[in-house]
Amino acid sequence: MQPNTDLSNAATLRSHVGRVAISLQAARLPELLRLAESAFSESRLIEFRLDALDKPTAAIAPLKRFLTEARQQHGEIAAIATCRRQAHGGGFRGTLKEELSILTHAAHAGCAIVDLEVESAEQASAAQLDALRQAGAALLISFHDFHSFADPAPVLERMQRFQPHYAKIIPTARCLADNLRMLRWLESATSHAQIVAFAMGEEGALSRILSLRNGAAFTFASASHHAATAPGQFTVQTMRETFRVEEMDKATRIFGVAGNPVAHSLSPLMQNAAFHRERFDAVYVPLLVHSIEDLLEAVRDLPIGGMSITMPLKQQIMSHLANLDPLSARLGACNTVRLGADRRLYGFNTDVAGVVRPLERRLPLRGAHVLVLGAGGAARAAVFGLVEKGARVFLSGRNEAVTARLAEEAGAVAIPRSLVPDRSFDVLVNATPCGMVGHPQSMPLQPEEWNARVVFDLVYNPLETPLLRLARERGCTVIQGVEMFVQQGARQFELWTGKPAPEAEMMRTVLEALQLAQAAG
Repeated sequence: MQPNTDLSNAATLRSHVGRVAISLQAARLPELLRLAESAFSESRLIEFRLDALDKPTAAIAPLKRFLTEARQQHGEIAAIATCRRQAHGGGFRGTLKEELSILTHAAHAGCAIVDLEVESAEQASAAQLDALRQAGAALLISFHDFHSFADPAPVLERMQRFQPHYAKIIPTARCLADNLRMLRWLESATSHAQIVAFAMGEEGALSRILSLRNGAAFTFASASHHAATAPGQFTVQTMRETFRVEEMDKATRIFGVAGNPVAHSLSPLMQNAAFHRERFDAVYVPLLVHSIEDLLEAVRDLPIGGMSITMPLKQQIMSHLANLDPLSARLGACNTVRLGADRRLYGFNTDVAGVVRPLERRLPLRGAHVLVLGAGGAARAAVFGLVEKGARVFLSGRNEAVTARLAEEAGAVAIPRSLVPDRSFDVLVNATPCGMVGHPQSMPLQPEEWNARVVFDLVYNPLETPLLRLARERGCTVIQGVEMFVQQGARQFELWTGKPAPEAEMMRTVLEALQLAQAAG
């Protein structure tokens, strides 16, 4: 199953056009070609999903002209033609004969690779497959399971009798462990075959990111967030610029954010920017975890150097740690894990640094009167951290019993909301979700209910919350929640790498992402 080196288009795949294919689909040919023209700035390896077109047969002649002109303008281009039938997860409603005809004509039109699903290959005659091969393109036999994780080994055996140039095996991950199974198999199988393999779905993110590292011939991405052609597909920009999938090798260390949900976390963007800035050979990936056992298997199987731990694992991870710093032990929650040389897990809590560091840059905390609103996880980190720094901390939350218990544990003072307007504070910290995008309540306190010199809102989306706008109008010093996010991430970077964190680069990256998201929303 080695690629046919006589096929010049296919032979240039790795050396000239890269290893991230942009998958494009549209109902109308002009739109598909417009998308392709835009995609050339990101990749010269393009998949044309002909099965999504309303008239795929009529598209062949225009596609040939387009590819000829595109190569004259852009240089080498490797086009992949796909015309998957509906029965096998595609959009083409025609017969097997029509599918094979379209792919054969696509090869004659200049497509370097034609993608034929294994089910169609098994139904086709030897003469039909020979005709497809003789059209001059590399033959890729594909398998997709949109519902579950299929063992890739027997699937490859099904494909081998057709002697394809490439075997594409794409099941759907249902847990983190499915990624590990795929990556282990891929690493062993690529020694004797040209394989494209990863798992679909949000749970399959790890295998998408690491497939090239484990020997895959190439992988797939979308042109934009709104143009994915498969569940869990990342954009080409994310694959190339955030995860840098084409630059990874076996020496690349792996870090990640573990929890549920993790899809919208900005941590991969921030930490990968920091790794790149400091030339630290590592990648930071999302780890969607359904159980703590699932995560621990990944730790045993992969060269993971450390993890950010988010909900619901901050307490669950505690019993699996070899050691825990004293403050994290008092907090009863761990948000950062570092793996030692003995491969055991060591826990820390950098949420505290996320609150304390920004405040220390504005005022001395020893003796400062600080009002913390809320009694959840963020408030817990704030209260313990500020008390440790010698601040006089007052805690106000909706649930008086929970608030009183947290105040007692941390050495703070619980204060009813009714008494807050009667006092002045050096600092007000909002550790509630009030003001967050999608939250019905915009203000944690009414304007007349508080008086403080410094206002720190831990909500970071939106960047400018209603509370911060009011604080600016009053002339208060304000601290955006994004500072907490960046500072806790900076402390994680330092724990993992032993290097000072590039805080300015981390802040720039996060601010840019939030501003773009808010502009789009």
